[in-house]
Amino acid sequence: MIHGIVDGFAYGGDYNPEQWPEDVWAEDMRLMKEAGVNLVSIAIFSWARLQPAEDRFDFAWLDRAMDLLAANGIGADLATATAAHPNWMSLKYPTVLAVDEKGIRYTWGSRQAYCPSSRVYRDAAAELVRRLAERYKDHPALAMWHINDEYACHVDSCYCDTCAAGFRGWLTSRYGDLDHLNEAWGTAFWSQRYGSWDEVMPPRYTTTFRNPSQVLDYQRFMSDTILELYVMERDILRDVTPDKKATTNFMPLFKPMDYWRWAREMDIVSWDSYPDPHDPASPLANAFDHDLMRSLGGGDPFMLMEQAAGRVNWRQVNGMKHPGLMRYHSFQAVAHGADAVMFFQWRQSQRGSEQFHSAMVPHAGEASRSFGEIRNLGVELAALAPMAGSRIDADVGLYVDYDSWWSSEFETAPTSSAPYTADLLLWYGALRDRNLPVDMVSADTPLEGYRLLVVPRLFLISEALAERLEAWVASGGVLLVTAGSAWIDETTAVHPGGAPGPLRSLLGLQVADVDPLPPGTVFTVDFGDHRALDGRDWREELVVEGAETLAVYAEGPMAGRTASTVNRLGTGEARYVSFRPGPAAMERILEPALRIAGAEAVFPVVPGVHVTRRRADDGRTWLVLLHQGTGEVSVDLPRAGCRDAVDGRDVGSSLVLGDWGVRVLEEPIG
Repeated sequence: MIHGIVDGFAYGGDYNPEQWPEDVWAEDMRLMKEAGVNLVSIAIFSWARLQPAEDRFDFAWLDRAMDLLAANGIGADLATATAAHPNWMSLKYPTVLAVDEKGIRYTWGSRQAYCPSSRVYRDAAAELVRRLAERYKDHPALAMWHINDEYACHVDSCYCDTCAAGFRGWLTSRYGDLDHLNEAWGTAFWSQRYGSWDEVMPPRYTTTFRNPSQVLDYQRFMSDTILELYVMERDILRDVTPDKKATTNFMPLFKPMDYWRWAREMDIVSWDSYPDPHDPASPLANAFDHDLMRSLGGGDPFMLMEQAAGRVNWRQVNGMKHPGLMRYHSFQAVAHGADAVMFFQWRQSQRGSEQFHSAMVPHAGEASRSFGEIRNLGVELAALAPMAGSRIDADVGLYVDYDSWWSSEFETAPTSSAPYTADLLLWYGALRDRNLPVDMVSADTPLEGYRLLVVPRLFLISEALAERLEAWVASGGVLLVTAGSAWIDETTAVHPGGAPGPLRSLLGLQVADVDPLPPGTVFTVDFGDHRALDGRDWREELVVEGAETLAVYAEGPMAGRTASTVNRLGTGEARYVSFRPGPAAMERILEPALRIAGAEAVFPVVPGVHVTRRRADDGRTWLVLLHQGTGEVSVDLPRAGCRDAVDGRDVGSSLVLGDWGVRVLEEPIG
């Protein structure tokens, strides 16, 4: 949890004093206190400064910076500085650099170019981390540890010989021997059978389609291998500073790393949020990621480790955040369970690749509109301190599965035009528009307490998961499975009989065939009232085996055939939707499922307004209302007696939200 690291909400950003003359540092302290900053991430990309040569370390500058933070009452989220290794290491030990799938070795001059399997990198990183931990373990500024930074952001896979050897070891642990590997990978196809372990390689660049089982296992191997780096550093820190929590910053809708596996190793889940102010869809994706991060931590508050005060520097068009939008983004994190609102970075750089990336203190300085908003946000978060540590209750779960993400987007999959995340966001967006609190769930998430479980495009499913879902439905759960689900097992073999594999008896149907359509294709379905409702992009030919038909295709080659079903088991039911629904069809699908499940919104509001409720252990609750858009909207509150959580004023029975408006209300107890 964040609670206990600082009083109330953590507020601050990445602090890079090594980029500035020390006479600027005192000014930084004055402005941090003025803005209400209580936590900064420090030394993230300072390895070359901390270890200027293989046999020489220099901590003097960091000592002075840490002392200055302590003197001003500001905590340090002290980084291990291992996200970018020094140039001297690359020059002396070239194999420390990663290799791409074509065999080209990266050079130095940017960041994160290391091979995750490199012994040189691992040993040097371990030494640096231990030196940092021993030196600062008792420092009064040390609040927590920041391990590396945005793992796999730039190099998510290395294909060098060292990684190849590591892959063989990983496969040996997974399959035991070559006979089992050949069976799992289906190497009878295209004469791929392996006769010795030396023949087994990473899925490097080749003539055409690569073996999908090999590709999936390499994705798993890379996620696990990079996770080993995090665990290595964390274990050193736990050994030296067992009382300090550690984190590393995740990224939005990030495909390469299985964050469910990663989260099990984290003390605190944190992530970096950079919604595009020019993209009208970005608030939805941002809300999804906030809910995912909270769920990865088992519902505990998470950290918004980075966001932009204004524009970024890495998009083709780097739009500014208009007045109010930074505040909206900050409170969107709080609304979904964040206990920290942080930024990249504190002071805007004069040089380097990120000199045009915004910061809490911009080039224009403290007189700017941007810094004024930063200062005001600090005041608001300080007033909301009692809310820190509260949680969000959700009785709707949305299944998120990295194996399905990876495998459903293979180059050999039925379609490459529909990203897995598009299905996640389609269903999440429909739930969010109804102001339903949503948790993300995985194969390891306890399902007790959820009333409705939505499972989008679960392309890969195990027998064990199917058994868990069946037992949960029989005990009263409402399961909604969507198109493209349950085709392959853990080795990527198609289930006997095809989809929905081990869910066949639970759903009461078989998928005879699928019909992926060009993006933008629209067709109609009928839910029994002869209204033509839109389906899009994908449809399936179903054979009903005991399920009840809820909708049929109204036109085309499948006219009259089943499009959606329900199958009852015990006190619950399992529903299936074989197409991607448009808005009207989505309403016909969700309304009965939610009603039967008994899943309810926080309270109904006008379109464009989203509301969440956070609950403290002592029973106090807060509502966070967000207006996604411009103009004014009026919101009727569900009960009297709510007070503005910032200024304490009674808000009456309704309120008005303006452009990207936000209000936080404390509800009356009882």
